[in-house]
Amino acid sequence: MSSSSSFELVGIGNPIMDLLAHVDDAFLRAHVSGDKGGMVLVDDADIVQLVGKLIHKLAVTPGGSAANAVLGATKLGLKTSFVGKIGGDITAEDYRKNFVAAGGDDSRFKRATLPNGRCLSMVTPDGQRTMRTHLGAAMTLSPDEITVADLKGAKHAHIEGYLLFNPSLAEKVAQTARAAGCTISLELSSFEVVNVARNWILDQLKQGVEVVFANEDEIRALFQTDASYDAYARKLAGFGGIACVKIGKDGAWVAKGEELHRIQPVKVSQVVDTTGAGDAWAGGFLYGYLRGYSLAASGALGSALGAECVQHLGPAIPDIHWPRLRELAAALK
Repeated sequence: MSSSSSFELVGIGNPIMDLLAHVDDAFLRAHVSGDKGGMVLVDDADIVQLVGKLIHKLAVTPGGSAANAVLGATKLGLKTSFVGKIGGDITAEDYRKNFVAAGGDDSRFKRATLPNGRCLSMVTPDGQRTMRTHLGAAMTLSPDEITVADLKGAKHAHIEGYLLFNPSLAEKVAQTARAAGCTISLELSSFEVVNVARNWILDQLKQGVEVVFANEDEIRALFQTDASYDAYARKLAGFGGIACVKIGKDGAWVAKGEELHRIQPVKVSQVVDTTGAGDAWAGGFLYGYLRGYSLAASGALGSALGAECVQHLGPAIPDIHWPRLRELAAALK
């Protein structure tokens, strides 16, 4: 792979293997506590127990919020690496091999002897995903393990919101990224994340975050007021960076300074699974942003990747679709 001084994008987050299953709403009511559509951290035993109650076969695919976004950007052509802790089992090795096969650099993965992190994503007929995650090895990543060397030479660092469940780790990552000279993007990831880390997020925005990604639930949790999504985007951009407010099948709003763009959705005939769609959107947007595209063009590319993602089970867009997506990326410049 290329030398460490030439990465356009490095992701920092939890390298999690996704277990995907189709369930109905009755299954959620009977076996899963908490809100539909959310993400809750659990023990591995809880995942095993839920898997034992499933009727349909599981699909297994590499996931993790930042990793999904970085993988998408990699497949479009960015030079990328990833910082996160994988385990010492076959799941971890499969995860690493998948990242390398996509064109990513694996030299910045940390390792533990524990099992790799896993997330059970239960997908209802409306395409919504409700997630239960055991972080495994990923959870043992400590602030002391994050150094400037992990991020040195990277142009941009993409930080996933799930790290915010460990505030000292999130703080060290943000500080280290800035010390390494990276621009930063933050994916809020989940309304539960915002609920526990709202003050930290607002403090980071004041310090300066170049790009922020949020969906409807996350932006509402952040500002705790009712407003239109374009107004939310303007308010978020008021901190000085680029605000990307994703509103699912209705597209997105992207704002920076006085600029405000309505990003039209790409219509799809059938939504199979929304798992990873927001991450795919971020991956497309970051590719455009880091290659100097306009905000509107970057948003359009994000919209195209998000729309492709929801047509497949899991966060990964099958290889057959990437030549067309790369052509679209080239045409949008």
